[in-house]
Amino acid sequence: MSISQRSDDDEGRQAWLRGVAADVARQDRSSSAERAADILRRSITEGALRPGAQLSEIELTEVLDVSRNTLREAFRLLTHEGLLVYKLHRGVFVPELDEHDVVDLYRLRRVLEVDVLRGLTHRTPELPGERLKPLEDDLLDAEAAALDGRWAAVGTANMRFHRHLIGLADSSRLDDITGRLLAELRLLFHVIATPQELHEPYIARNRSIYQLLCDRQYEQAADVLQDYLLDSEQGLLDAFRAR
Repeated sequence: MSISQRSDDDEGRQAWLRGVAADVARQDRSSSAERAADILRRSITEGALRPGAQLSEIELTEVLDVSRNTLREAFRLLTHEGLLVYKLHRGVFVPELDEHDVVDLYRLRRVLEVDVLRGLTHRTPELPGERLKPLEDDLLDAEAAALDGRWAAVGTANMRFHRHLIGLADSSRLDDITGRLLAELRLLFHVIATPQELHEPYIARNRSIYQLLCDRQYEQAADVLQDYLLDSEQGLLDAFRAR
C-alpha cells in the first residue's frame, strides 16, 4: 500500500469516527449494547466501514461512550448477524464476502422484496398514498446526490429506498431482517471499484418502481423489481469474477 493510500485510509477512518461520535450525541446517554450495535450496523450499511476493516476497542469505547464490556457485547451481537468476524489473536474485523454470499443474499432479497410488492395487491385496507412519501424522499436524495457526483450518498439513499420498500409490509420481523440484509449488501457493493458504475443505472429503475406503486400497479412493480434484482446480482457476480 502506498503512502497516499494509507493517508486516504486514515482520513476515512477519522471521518467515520467523527460520524459515530455524532450518532452517539443524538442518542440517549445510557447507551446499550444494542444501540452501539445499531450505530456500527448503520456504518456498514452506509458504506463507512469497508470489508476487511479492523475495529479498535480503544477508539470505539471512547467515541461510543460505552464500557469495554458493553462494546464487546455489541461485537457479539454483530458477529452473530455475520456483520463482524473475530480472528484469533488479531481482533474484530468487518467480513469480506464472496460469490456465494451474492447468490445467497439476492435469493433472500427476491423472496422478501418481490413478495412485499405482490402482497400489496391484496392489502386491506389499501395502501395509503402517503406511505410512499419516504420512497419519494429517498429518490430525490439519490437524484440530487448523483447531480453532485456524490455516488456513495447515492448508494446510501438506495439502501434507504429498499428499506422503506420492505417497510410497506408493516412487519417488525421483516424490518429486523432487512437491517442485517442491507448491511451485508453494502459489503458486497465494495467489490465494484467505481460507485457510479454500481448505482447510476438503478436511480431511474427505482423511480419506475415508485411510479408503478403510485399507480397501484403492484404486480407490474413486482415484475420490474424481480428483473432489477436479477440484473444487480449478475453485475456483482461479474465484478467478483473479474477481480
